[in-house]
Amino acid sequence: MTTFVRASLDRPAYTLPGYYFSSTDIFIREQDRIFARTWVCVGRSEDVATAGAYRLIEVAGESLILLRDQTGQLHAHCNVCRHRGARLCTELQGKLGETIVCPYHAWTYRLDGTLATARYMQDAPGFRCEEWPLLSAAVAEWDGFVFVSLAEQPVAFERAFAPLIGKFQAWDSERLRCGAQIVYEVAANWKLIIANYSECYHCPLIHPELVAVSPWQSGRNDLTSGPFLGGYMDLKHESMTLDGHTRRPPLPGLNAEDRRRVYYYSIFPNLLLSLHPDYVMAHRLIPQRPDATTIVCSWYFAPEVMATPDFDPSDAVEFWDRTNRQDWRVCELSQQGVSSRAYRPGPYAQSEGLLWQFDQEYLRIMGEE
Repeated sequence: MTTFVRASLDRPAYTLPGYYFSSTDIFIREQDRIFARTWVCVGRSEDVATAGAYRLIEVAGESLILLRDQTGQLHAHCNVCRHRGARLCTELQGKLGETIVCPYHAWTYRLDGTLATARYMQDAPGFRCEEWPLLSAAVAEWDGFVFVSLAEQPVAFERAFAPLIGKFQAWDSERLRCGAQIVYEVAANWKLIIANYSECYHCPLIHPELVAVSPWQSGRNDLTSGPFLGGYMDLKHESMTLDGHTRRPPLPGLNAEDRRRVYYYSIFPNLLLSLHPDYVMAHRLIPQRPDATTIVCSWYFAPEVMATPDFDPSDAVEFWDRTNRQDWRVCELSQQGVSSRAYRPGPYAQSEGLLWQFDQEYLRIMGEE
């Protein structure tokens, strides 16, 4: 049985020093030690649902071609020709035939990354096509989300994500489909955004609409250390909308208890997953600079609900778009403050225990424990 507890601290705990949010050197190290070595969320399986469908993604400054081959296997190939390094694909998304052709010298790769033909290379001493496949990142699918790892020897996804495998089975989010999406550009460090998501200490001051439908002190957590953190908050009515009501039915796999809660989890390093009774919402963070983050916020619904003539996601979208913008504003204010010479680490409140736990995991991966 899952045990949920309040986020709490058993000792004085303090925020990170300001340079962790403003330093270009720190940002570069994060790209190398975190985003180039861990499993990073890059989208959804439905983004590349059919053979030949591809999408360009960027992880730690590397361009990757996310695609499915003719067998349905997912790949994340480096967008670099093995000949002289030219970019292979330039459009952000599209549909390939059976091959990827380099626009420079027409080296031709199969969708699985193997080199099919290389013009006039038969005369090159010792050249063999089988020795020159595209370099690829490790790729995994979980609950409908796609993750990649640039690590040379990544930890097996099943091992890295062991605490989450099967945990959200009741939502069956693999079958859910995107019904709405908003992309935000936020002038704040990615860690400040995760910290804001992980506490409701600020909610009665910043989110009047949220506290009207979900008691801000009702939070309880079951993942309280490591790379995955979070738990639930109570729900007064049937959904997180401006009035707490919706015409959508609850997702069919949920029990009575889950229909009265919303679950919030931060999945290190860049996915914020919110599981509602009638939909799933995800924030995917893409750090751009120390003080700038792109956030892709998506709402996922049951396909049979989306197929109804009166399907309308606007009640959920309007609620969270308003809440998001309230959050982004205070995150930007925090960014301005922690970038000041006057800033010194401040004490965490008892209700901010998850933030301190995030800091510990972050420092561990950065090698700064």
